[in-house]
Amino acid sequence: MYFYNRENRDPKELVPGINARTYWGENMLVAMVDLDANAHLPRHNHPHEQVGTVIAGKIEFTIGDETKTLQPGDVYIIPGGVAHEARTFDQPVKVIDVFSPVREEYKFE
Repeated sequence: MYFYNRENRDPKELVPGINARTYWGENMLVAMVDLDANAHLPRHNHPHEQVGTVIAGKIEFTIGDETKTLQPGDVYIIPGGVAHEARTFDQPVKVIDVFSPVREEYKFE
């Protein structure tokens, strides 16, 4: 299958207030992520390289020891193994993340 409709894929909760719809090929996975207002993605790391962009809202990211507030159009790059976390403010946020290699635990159908 080559084409997907976002509305036909149920979101899965990653942590409270953060839900993702995921799609993948052999070498990468894309996650369309909806974050509630005042959501917190706890500090963590994984071996996967992660690149993302903010689609809507404002979000504060900490990657390593650097913290920045991002807005629509901003891009972040997280090398594999680097600790990171994120917080939203008083409005929902939408981001798109790409992981390589595929995060097997994010294969949600």
